[in-house]
Amino acid sequence: MAIAALELMGFFFGLFGMLGNLVATLLPYWATSAHIGPNIVTAVVNMKGLWMECVYQSTGAFQCETYNTLLGLTTDLQAARAMMVISSIFSIMAIAVSTIGMQCTVCMDGSSFKSRVAGVGGSLFLLAGLLSLIPVSWKTHELVQTFHMQNLPASLKFEIGDCLYLGLASSLLSMLGGGLLSASYCDDLEGSRGTRRHYPYPDRNGPRGTSHLMPYHPATLHSNTNPKLANKNQTLNSHASTDTHSITPALDSRKSARQNTAAGYDVTGYV
Repeated sequence: MAIAALELMGFFFGLFGMLGNLVATLLPYWATSAHIGPNIVTAVVNMKGLWMECVYQSTGAFQCETYNTLLGLTTDLQAARAMMVISSIFSIMAIAVSTIGMQCTVCMDGSSFKSRVAGVGGSLFLLAGLLSLIPVSWKTHELVQTFHMQNLPASLKFEIGDCLYLGLASSLLSMLGGGLLSASYCDDLEGSRGTRRHYPYPDRNGPRGTSHLMPYHPATLHSNTNPKLANKNQTLNSHASTDTHSITPALDSRKSARQNTAAGYDVTGYV
């Protein structure tokens, strides 16, 4: 029961981590313009992401432009794109595999490889979280180093965007979920679960065909030591026997009368 709860927690942590990574990959809030020094005009906000650059104006206009070239991009941006996409693919695969291997599902029910499948799903979550953590951490380090450069104009400095915070949290959730899912496989290796109980179903490996019938013992009459009660029972039995003897001739006479009456009719029902 406790292992099943850990697997459910790990699955939902990995699911939330996958959703966070997808949002962080698609949105352009990786870096936002820093309003420091002479660059204190907040009427225009520049934002950069993996796939596009956007400009937000105070009038409410929001304009984005995607990168027109792929090979002309910097090496770190290309690597960040590839890692985030692969991380999302691994997260989707981990969800599919973990759904099959968890105890609360009926897929591969009774198979000895069920816990191993859950462990594979947890490993995929761990790998997905690690792949998304690398570009997020690298981009955060780059923004911090660029921000503190003295010879760089203030208009070219950027601050950490919301997608980096989201990507960091999602990576940690994916790794935590993968660790919880892998616990089921580690527990199976230790041999603590010789026969997996199919949660939430009861154990169906018990012996069949065994009947738990109690032997029937007919009631026996015990002799009574009291002579008065014994005489009374004998008197009642004698009365009952005389009554049956008296009723039997009456029943015989009625049967004979019915037979005589029926003999007076033929098959057609007339006398």
